[in-house]
Amino acid sequence: MPFKCWRRTKDSDRKASKEIDKSITRWMKNYKKSIKLLLLGAGESGKTTIIKQMKILHIKGFSDEERKEKVIEIRINLLEAIKELTANMIYLDPPITVADSSNQKFVDFINSVSTPEECSFSEQFYDSLQKVWTDEGVQQCFQRCNEYAIMDSAKYFLDQIDTIRRNDYIPSDADILRCRRRTSDIQKIEFEVKVPLKYGGGAQSFWLFIILSIINFSRMFDVGGQRGERRKWIQVFDGITAVLFLVACSGFDTRIREDNQTNRLQEALKLFEEVWSSRFLRDSGFILFLNKQDILREKVENGADLSNYFTDYTTYKSDENEKDALYEYKKARAFIRDKFIAVTKKKPDHRKFSTGDYIYFDNYEEIKKRECFWHYTIATDTDNIKKVFNDVHTMIILWNLNKISPT
Repeated sequence: MPFKCWRRTKDSDRKASKEIDKSITRWMKNYKKSIKLLLLGAGESGKTTIIKQMKILHIKGFSDEERKEKVIEIRINLLEAIKELTANMIYLDPPITVADSSNQKFVDFINSVSTPEECSFSEQFYDSLQKVWTDEGVQQCFQRCNEYAIMDSAKYFLDQIDTIRRNDYIPSDADILRCRRRTSDIQKIEFEVKVPLKYGGGAQSFWLFIILSIINFSRMFDVGGQRGERRKWIQVFDGITAVLFLVACSGFDTRIREDNQTNRLQEALKLFEEVWSSRFLRDSGFILFLNKQDILREKVENGADLSNYFTDYTTYKSDENEKDALYEYKKARAFIRDKFIAVTKKKPDHRKFSTGDYIYFDNYEEIKKRECFWHYTIATDTDNIKKVFNDVHTMIILWNLNKISPT
């Protein structure tokens, strides 16, 4: 396999769990009458990008100091992206080599850097990076990036090597939104949003909880076999007004990093079914963010075919106008949307889940009464997220009004 899969040990599980305990205890001391939102989604669905968007939209954005701190992270992204590309060239079928053999020495130099800390981002590094990225063989490898795991922002940053290498480089909002960094398992962001006068005016405080590292939802309630873990997560989930579930729609033709085998969209469907069926979230509203629409559209327009990964796509009937220039893209996004909505309409099979704690609905009638709302999103587009969150905010206000006065 082209990637070494990183797995947690029991000790690291316990250490991470203690850190989460400390965070939750600290947060709950300050908890007042805020609306609590829970942001979930499979790996690389755009969760950290949403966090950054909330900061841009509701917390005065990024300071000059924060922008300077992001420079090193973006430069590390350059290193990670080019290493992911070159590492996978020989694993493709058929394999790819550098088109210009003289560029191999630049590949070897980059691959000699085993950790970001060893790289001083010298002129030699950037020159090597530029040579490798512009090599025709490497470009061919990138065109087949659906066959291996690579960050979505790889091309975005690699196309800006000359800008990012400058000593006076300061990242833009667009750069920061696309920057990736491994983060802790759970984060929280607080912000206020103005309430429209027709709903009473004033400002509404929000707490947005983000669980960043999640593959098996039910496992969170029994980490390491400890029942205390279950109580910890219930404390976070208590009083959640709405779950915002992010889906990377562009992942229909790619595989997850963890095993380089499982289809990303199938993994997201599995996770969504677990979350939707959890009795701890039975009173929460659900909103699907069908994310990465820009990448989905680009893939479809470049000839990617969903039927190669989902055989039922061949018989899928879309309500979209076939004369529309964007028909194929709109059909693809509607198909993905309907796959997730179908999860909310079916009776869950408890035997599919392997937890010792029974956390799923007992009553199928309860599920049938629930609704799941959805939005097509581009998490890196601030205007798009602003509009979507305004819609979500209005929806939450109406939910709360209905709870107070259901008639």
